[in-house]
Amino acid sequence: MKNREIAAIFDSLADILEIKGEDGFRVNAYRRSARIVGDLPTDVADMLAEGTLTKVPGIGKGTAGSIEEYLTRGKITRYEEERKTIPKGLVELLSIPGLGPKTIGLLWKELGVKSLAGLKRALRGGKILDLPRMGAKKVENIEAGVRAYESRSGRLTLGAILPTAESTIEELAAATGVDVVLAGSVRRYRETIGDIDVLATSTKAAPVIEAFTALECVEEILASGSTKASVRVSGALQIDLRIVPPASAGAALMYFTGSKAHNVRLRGIALDKGLKLNEYGLFQGERRVAGRSEEAVFKRLGLPFIAPELREDRGEVEAALEDDLPDLVEEKHIRGDFHVHSNWSDGRSTIEEVARAAKARGYAYVSINDHTRSLGIAHGLSVARLEQQMEEIDAVNTKIKGITVLKGTEVDILSDGRLDLPDDMLERLDVVVASIHSGFGQPREKITGRMIAAVENPHVDIIGHPTGRLLGTRPAYDVDLERVMRAAAESGTALEINAYHERLDLNDMNARLATDLGVTIAIGTDAHIVDQLWMMGLGVHTARRGWLRRKDILNTFTLKALRKRLGSV
Repeated sequence: MKNREIAAIFDSLADILEIKGEDGFRVNAYRRSARIVGDLPTDVADMLAEGTLTKVPGIGKGTAGSIEEYLTRGKITRYEEERKTIPKGLVELLSIPGLGPKTIGLLWKELGVKSLAGLKRALRGGKILDLPRMGAKKVENIEAGVRAYESRSGRLTLGAILPTAESTIEELAAATGVDVVLAGSVRRYRETIGDIDVLATSTKAAPVIEAFTALECVEEILASGSTKASVRVSGALQIDLRIVPPASAGAALMYFTGSKAHNVRLRGIALDKGLKLNEYGLFQGERRVAGRSEEAVFKRLGLPFIAPELREDRGEVEAALEDDLPDLVEEKHIRGDFHVHSNWSDGRSTIEEVARAAKARGYAYVSINDHTRSLGIAHGLSVARLEQQMEEIDAVNTKIKGITVLKGTEVDILSDGRLDLPDDMLERLDVVVASIHSGFGQPREKITGRMIAAVENPHVDIIGHPTGRLLGTRPAYDVDLERVMRAAAESGTALEINAYHERLDLNDMNARLATDLGVTIAIGTDAHIVDQLWMMGLGVHTARRGWLRRKDILNTFTLKALRKRLGSV
């Protein structure tokens, strides 16, 4: 589908207009179009052909016309024209965490910054501090954003590339009839990915390579050899294929899954046993003693199977040697989702649609957690509207059997530490998620105090996206997370792994620290349309990377146990 490509263009057009300082209404109109098109579960090309595109709320004739132009001509004229009105280098600056279009526009107009190099010169010269609303803390955040951008340049979020990765192996397997699997950092479920590694098992490599380079998604063939090939697909994403014989399949999968540090540890164990381990197998002299499966290689090394998510050399080898690996949580253990938005605020799906989609996933419960009144841009709910929503939830629960819709909210933690709804309202809800959506630049002590105040509120069940980061675009706010975790452990408040692909917040390491301190973790997709409920898997794999077990995750509780834990009726 071209939906995401078109959405990205609308977003980029909004960025350009905002950099230029144009009318906020036009900027927001393009942002809204980007969100709507990006969230559509159906191909816009099919909808255009069927005449249903303009029936989608928020897509008017102008937006539909731009979509049609892109589908027929491969470009949107308005976007191409606007791109020429700003220096090319300014677009790159939009990828720097903590640097938004308005600030970029200010730097361009006042200091002549036109590129990353120009921004770094301005930072070194200290001239940025002379600009309005540009204090030392903001400059420090921009410098941190530049460092983060340069260290992560070229990497995409796991959730953004996973559908492409999975469809590639499915199509290649269907076309060739051979076993095809993902390897590399995708298989380890790292939060950002540089490229996709694919491994195919076959004694005849040529037909597999021919089928791979002929896949519909391929835009450019970068290399094509006797046992490997590399291609570039949409979004400049590179996919590398390697073909190995069955006798080496397991050893090759271990090798190409990595990480490098983990592989080094395994090779060291092999050497200690008088063996040699490489991508072709485990050898004693010239004789291959294992290699057909990963399990066989691990067993021959005297180790239990180590889950791919753990292979980062963070103690997993030592734990394996002591037979002390954790029994990791699995997606099949998940009984519900604690963070879903509906069309009552900034979501696109009705409560009934959410309920039916959650039931189809086999969930016992799903919580509706729309924004509260202070978040006007998200059409946040007042007390009166939340009470009306609760009535609708009652009606949906009466109508749909086999799933329980929980009454919840994502209540704002305000800049002064208060919550955006009164306690007597929060007390009536099943699941209260409290999150920060403003005041990101406040001092460390202030933000930490706000979060601890929310943690200690007896009506708050979960702290949402606890660091506030957006992968690749916004750094975490300055918070003493360990203090927050210790307060949460004492109060029994859960911390969230927000599974939305641009967040994955808490990350794996912070989730592990939280559970080590006695904190329960709740996974929420932050879904704004039912097609985003699949991101629960991203949250589960983040939890697995953090060594979390079934008992560490609130989502694994039965409804009865959950109600007892939350104190709801």
